[in-house]
Parts: sequence; C-alpha cells; structure tokens
Amino acid sequence: MNPKRPVSRKPYRTAPGDPPAPDDPRWLAVLARDSTQDGRFVLGVRSTGIYCRPSCPAKKPARERVVLYGTPGDAERAGFRACLRCRPREAAGEPAQTALVRRVCRYIEENADLERVTLDALAKEAGLSPFHLQRTFRRAMGISPRQYADAFRLGRLKAHLKRKEPVTMAMYEAGYGSSSRLYERAPEQLGMTPGDYKAGGRDQEISFATTRTPIGTMLVAATARGICSIRIGGSEREMRAGLGREFPAAKLRHDENALGRWVRAIVEHLEGTLPRLDVPVDARATAFQWRVWEELRAIPYGETRSYEEVARLVGRPKAARAVGRACATNPVAIVIPCHRVVRTDGSLGGYAWGLGVKQALLDRERGGKDAVRRPEKTRVSGEAPRARRAR
Repeated sequence: MNPKRPVSRKPYRTAPGDPPAPDDPRWLAVLARDSTQDGRFVLGVRSTGIYCRPSCPAKKPARERVVLYGTPGDAERAGFRACLRCRPREAAGEPAQTALVRRVCRYIEENADLERVTLDALAKEAGLSPFHLQRTFRRAMGISPRQYADAFRLGRLKAHLKRKEPVTMAMYEAGYGSSSRLYERAPEQLGMTPGDYKAGGRDQEISFATTRTPIGTMLVAATARGICSIRIGGSEREMRAGLGREFPAAKLRHDENALGRWVRAIVEHLEGTLPRLDVPVDARATAFQWRVWEELRAIPYGETRSYEEVARLVGRPKAARAVGRACATNPVAIVIPCHRVVRTDGSLGGYAWGLGVKQALLDRERGGKDAVRRPEKTRVSGEAPRARRAR
C-alpha cells in the first residue's frame, strides 16, 4: 500500500484522492452500473485521468484506482477529463432533459392528426440536432420518438374501435392518413387487423397449450407472432374459459406441438436452468405500458425493483401507481416478469395470479431453500374471485 495515500477507515466516506471503501454504496452502484445513480456522483480513474458516470458501459477499473466526486466540476478541478463514451456532464443535467422530453411528447400528441411528425420537426421544436434529440429521447423514454408517436396514435385508434365506431372513421380520428398505412402496421401493433380487433379477435387463430411447472399448472397462448397470454393456476378448464373471455371472437386451438419450443423455454426458466428468457411477445399496450414492461424485462434474474424505482427508470418518478397498473395489466406473466416489482418496504404488493405464486417465483429465483411447489388447490386465479367460484 502506498504510504502517501492512506485509505480512510470511515465507512462510506473517502478523503480527496482516496479510493472508496469496498462496501461504500456508491462503489457498489458503480459495480452494478446503476443508472439511477447517474447525476448523483462521478468516478475519476487515476490511470486514465478520465471521469465517468456510475453506469458507464466501459470496463470497470480496479477500486484502488478510483476516486469519487460529488459533481463533474469537482472532478474537473482535480484534473480529470469527461468520458466521451458515457458523457457524465449530461447525466448531471437530467431534470432539464426530462422537461425537454416532456415537451417533445406533448408536441407529438398535439400533432397526432398529422400523418407523420418528422424527426427534423421535433428537433426544431426541441432546439437540438436530430441525432442528439433521438439519443436523448430514447435514453429517457426507452423508445424512439417515432415509436412513441405510433403508440399514441394506436391508443387513440383502439379507443375509437372499442366504441364500435366504423374502422374508417376510427382510422381518421386517430390520425392515420390512409388505410394502407394503417393496415401495413396493424398486424405488428395490434396483433390483428383493426376490424378483427374491434370484433374481439374475430377469425384470429390462437394456439394454446397447458403444462405443469414448478409453480403450478400454466396455460400459454400465442398467435403466429408471439405469446399473447399466460395464465397460472386453477384447472385447465378454468384457464381455457379465461382465455376465451380474453379473446371472445378468436379461434382457439389446443396445439402442444406448435408451442412446444416456447413452453419448454418458460419451464426451463422457472426451473432455474435458463435465467434469461427470450421469447417473442404479441401483446397490445400503450407507450407507457411498453416502457414499463421493457424495464421489467431488464431486471436481472433473482433481483427485484420497487414500483417507485421503475417509475424513475421510465422517467415518471411520481407515477408509481401507474407502474402498478401496467404490472397488473401485463398479459404475459413470467415472460414480462412483473413479479420482480415489489413495494418500497419489500412487501409483495399485488399479483394477478396470487401472492403465493409471486412469493414462490421470487424464492426460486433467489435460490431459496423454501422454493417449493405450491399446491394448486390453494391458487387464487386473478380472474376468478373465490366468492364467485363458491356459488
């Protein structure tokens, strides 16, 4: 150890020029590349003379070569240069960026009647270059400006179709300039044509299969594009009835072979042999729901996040309740792991398929010894309240 640089023994504090303690929460955030800590502090690397944000994707330096600073200015006064890869000064200006992204979202919504709002027009509104706007918007929202505009227009279309308005009227009210543009994107966004969506999935073929898993019986349903529904617990008859209520006019077909590969992947994931589950999803959602769901899929296996943390990650720090609703309306549990979101105090919160299933999932993922199969007779279905079944 260099006698000229004695390491401070005070927990969670470092003297100027000293490396952080191994259990300093800031150093742990650096090791985890925790983006929620960006803007709160920066780390200088002595061997390179560069300072970074905590979530910098570059290779992490040895702790002994790191010095932590409260602001980019502190690091620069100590002689460090800003990293050109993670741009730590931009993280320090996050509130201004959030306001800018909100303004762009509002502009998109107010001009949704236009066939297409161009990136150049958005950049002019924001006072940025198109490239800088695209990068800033995606960092804050998780999707591009075009994806946000498409999702907003799609939400308006769905609202009009659910009111049983004619497809042509709903199309123009939602801001689509031509039927060809609408039908070109409808299968990707709705999972079906607008007319079929209005009719509850009319003539859509949905294959489904049931399987026994470590957490009980599960039903998996999918279109040709991906998994559209997962139901957990209850009898096969109950789950089949629930699928019918979800897609009242679709053609439901029991087909174990068609779904075999996806079902096996889900079972292996639940058994712990496939920690990363990567299967296609065909689910209808708003832009906000997709932002939340993308954050849920980014939560590492065996870890959890609070509703408040997820709200901050999607750029809506006061929208914890809306995050909860996005979790509750998730039609493909496990694939989109809403069970990994808990309350701030660590309690489970809610879960469509019962808190016992949620706890079992978390226990299995954490490798707990108590992760045992939960008897199916105690399962409480998310759609069939106990009082209704007891009549």
